[in-house]
Formats: sequence, C-alpha cells, structure tokens
Amino acid sequence: MTAPQRIVCLTEETVETLYLLGQEDRIVGVTGYAVRPKRVRQEKPRVGAFTSADIPKIIALQPDLVLTFSDLQADIAAALIREGIEVMAFNQRDVAGILRMIRTLGRLIDCTDRAEALAAGYESRIADLRARAPDHRPRAYFEEWDDPMITGIGWVSDLIEIAGGTDCFAHLRHEASAKDRIVTPEDVIVAAPDVIVASWCGKKVRPEKIASRPGWEAIPAVTHGRIVEIKSPLILQPGPAALTDGLDALIAALCPEDVSA
Repeated sequence: MTAPQRIVCLTEETVETLYLLGQEDRIVGVTGYAVRPKRVRQEKPRVGAFTSADIPKIIALQPDLVLTFSDLQADIAAALIREGIEVMAFNQRDVAGILRMIRTLGRLIDCTDRAEALAAGYESRIADLRARAPDHRPRAYFEEWDDPMITGIGWVSDLIEIAGGTDCFAHLRHEASAKDRIVTPEDVIVAAPDVIVASWCGKKVRPEKIASRPGWEAIPAVTHGRIVEIKSPLILQPGPAALTDGLDALIAALCPEDVSA
C-alpha cells in the first residue's frame, strides 16, 4: 500500500506533527488556524476554519488523505467521504491520546520510526516531570471560555498535573463536550484555586475582568494576582504544541521555580 503523498490537514496539531516528522512536502492544504511552524502561513494554502471548510477547494487539491478532528468536523468529513476522498478522523482528548495520534499518523505515512522517536521524547520528559512533582501542588482553575465559564478539557487537566498542579475540576476532564464542562462562579469560589489560568479561544484574556467577578476577591489566585493567560494555539490544540510550549507555560504559571525544567 502506497503512503498518502497529498494530505490536507483541517486541524493545527496534524500540521505541526507532519512538519516535525519532516513530511511537510506532503501537505497540500491546511486549516486557517495553522500557525506552527510560522512558515506554514506562507507555504500552504488555507482551505477552511474549524467547523467549516471549502469542500470544492479541497477536492481541487486532489488529496490522498484528509485529516480531521472530533465530532465537530463530522459534517465536513461526511461531505468529503461522499466525494470519494479518504478521511482519517482523530479524536484525542487526553495526553495519552495525543501521543497515540502522533504514532498513528506516523504509521499512516510510513514514518513509524520518526513518529516513535518524537512521541517517546515527549513521554520521557513527562515521566521526568512526574517523578519530581513538587511537595506543594498549587490548585489551578483553567478557564477555556468565560461566558459561560468552561473549564479545561482532558489534555489540559493532564498537563496541569504534569506541570505540578492540581486541577480544581479534574472530575470534568473526561467530558468531551464543552457544555458538560460548564462551571459557575460559585463553583470556583468554593474550589479556591491558587492560580487561575485562562485561554479564551479566539479572544484575548482580560485578567481584570476575571478578578472583578463578584465574590472572587476572596479567591487566593485573585488575592495574590496569579491570573495567567496562555495563548490558545499553545494549549488548546491536542498536539505537539500542548506537550511543549503549552506545558512550559503551565509550569511557569503554576511552579515558576521549576520554569527551567
């Protein structure tokens, strides 16, 4: 079986993975949100956003394979399948799933060894961080959206723990749908996080807005001014960015004394 030579990536993480595997020449189209590495913006044509795509443009690129993510792209995948195009739909929701995605993509394109080395490198660092977890784990509330307030998805919760923190809402980590991870202002007050990490997908975080919520002045994170923004491309895409720069940003936010880890 011949490995696909013309690939369209409709989410960021598969774009970055293919570049890291040295297989960027196979990419013929990308999501409009692809920003890693920076040169992708100049090198590859944009064929869609996240929940929408230019189906005729994708068809015109004659891809051997289109890579999608989650049920949110199910309609796009179905439309492409009806056109006879092969589609691989990933659905990773935790760190283990991210590592599995990297290895699976490597097998799909006959780059198994490179993909294994890439995933194993991430695993090794994660294991090192877990082995030297801090004595005091700061409690963290991760805010993925502000209205309604949505706490972090599975891989974010995993990374908080790897970075040395405790996710205040870890019991929601396996809820794949954002609507099932909605929390109330009162929930956060009761949780009393030491650190608030926010990443509002698509818009800039306003720490002063968070701090001014009624009753939040008593939350330790607000009292001590520990409200931190992490840009969404670093933490809200389930791929290499989250395991590298996203994890680094969480370590800096939660355990700044370990920032050189």
